[in-house]
Amino acid sequence: MNQDRIKEKLSEKFGPDVLQFETGAQMSVLVPPEKIIDMCLYLRDDPELKFDFLSFVGGVDLYPASPRFQIVYQVYSVPYTHRLRLKTRIDETEGNPACIESVCSVWMSANWHERETAEMFGIIFKDHPDPRKLLLPENWQVYPLRKDFPLMGTEEDTPDLPS
Repeated sequence: MNQDRIKEKLSEKFGPDVLQFETGAQMSVLVPPEKIIDMCLYLRDDPELKFDFLSFVGGVDLYPASPRFQIVYQVYSVPYTHRLRLKTRIDETEGNPACIESVCSVWMSANWHERETAEMFGIIFKDHPDPRKLLLPENWQVYPLRKDFPLMGTEEDTPDLPS
């Protein structure tokens, strides 16, 4: 299936909810965060699309832009060998972290990707089946992949060195 047909199908189904299409070597689609589960289910379940494999979920800190974070999902159709990059943008509000619905209910392969993204950026994936940290100590409340993270780290993540 070519990019024009994928664009046509997504436009028919989601209309104005698709905020942007980018075509080229790989197609990218930008959708509002509240539509992420609907879009993922459609991409997976439509017999003409069959994006049955999620290979990557990651975050991008767009600081100082607003919304600050972009979540990127890389999906692949094993039967049809086509790829798609799905993107959405979220922001944190004062006192509340950036939140988005987990896509683990659609593709279980999102599990560790979402956990790592949560840990590195401080993004909450709602309804995630296992939100434990993977890389950093449980007690750390720092997010090292944020653009405003101090270059030399913080006292919290710098071990006490012997004198």
